[in-house]
Amino acid sequence: MKMNPLVSVIIPIYNVENFVEETILSVLQQSYSAIELILIDDGSTDGSAEVCQKYSIEHNVVFISQTNRGVSITRNRGIQVAKGDYIYFLDSDDTIEKDFIKTSVEVAEQGHYDIIVVGEYYGRRFPDVALLPTCALFLRKSLLEKFVDIRFPEGIQPCEDGIFSHQLLALTNKIGFNPKGIYHYRMHENQNHKTIIQQTTKILTDIPLWLSILNDFYVKQQLFEQKSLHLALFLQYEPFDRYLKMPFTEEQKKQLFEIINNFYNKNVAPYITEEEFQKLNKPFRHFIKAENHKKFDLFFERYTKFTQTKEYIFRIETKIKLFLLKFVPIKKIRKQKREKIRFAMRNRPEL
Repeated sequence: MKMNPLVSVIIPIYNVENFVEETILSVLQQSYSAIELILIDDGSTDGSAEVCQKYSIEHNVVFISQTNRGVSITRNRGIQVAKGDYIYFLDSDDTIEKDFIKTSVEVAEQGHYDIIVVGEYYGRRFPDVALLPTCALFLRKSLLEKFVDIRFPEGIQPCEDGIFSHQLLALTNKIGFNPKGIYHYRMHENQNHKTIIQQTTKILTDIPLWLSILNDFYVKQQLFEQKSLHLALFLQYEPFDRYLKMPFTEEQKKQLFEIINNFYNKNVAPYITEEEFQKLNKPFRHFIKAENHKKFDLFFERYTKFTQTKEYIFRIETKIKLFLLKFVPIKKIRKQKREKIRFAMRNRPEL
């Protein structure tokens, strides 16, 4: 185990002058000291570059300025210049708690892991993790050096991080979990309806590109049989999740239904076992088996009403249990029962 392995924190920056200083400080004020901070300004037109320049002079910070080329190229450039034993990508308007790096390094070093899944939220899927946002992805650099062709796909956004992480997760079994890493994600105001409609058109165009990249990857690495569940989970958590949540028109839903099902039937269905298939969530299993998108939508409408009712009953029952704990006289037993109830809430089985 290396005493204090160096961690390269890469922050791509674009027009975030009001937030980037707080982001930088959250790294500089970490309880772990062996950090190389890399700031890459991707052609900002506001004062972001000036803020970065100030910190590059006052602190031991690497600052790179480039013309606008997109987040994938920017992160890939960060990988090229990084000198650390580990790499972490931080978005330029978010922050991390002071022990984030320290706890992640400890888990990685103790378990000799290539990838650490950071944060309790993403750990709920652990160990069946199919993709991760960069905020939950702590990487050993040697994994990236071993697979030099696995980088953020250029010209892809959104899902560039999902594709990147999905490929890496398929290439190693050395995956650990750090529930103590806390990340603060900054929420911005919702975009207007016109922009959302435009996004649905873009997403419908992008999804075949995502699947083409993954098809080429699985062919090259010969992983279809070995990682069929992994690929199915990507379909569930990315294109299928967008089918459920985005305001697609009927025609768009028909197209997306066919895109996902055609890919699944060709690349997953021949290899996935029944046991693996049952690990997919119930809506996605019905989606794959449905005759068309309209029949699935009818099922999902009924399913949603059912789960909402079950959720309401569960929450009422939980509130009653927590209330009754007040009458348990022994503090230690009361605490144990409370933790048991909360654990049950976090680890509810699929309805």
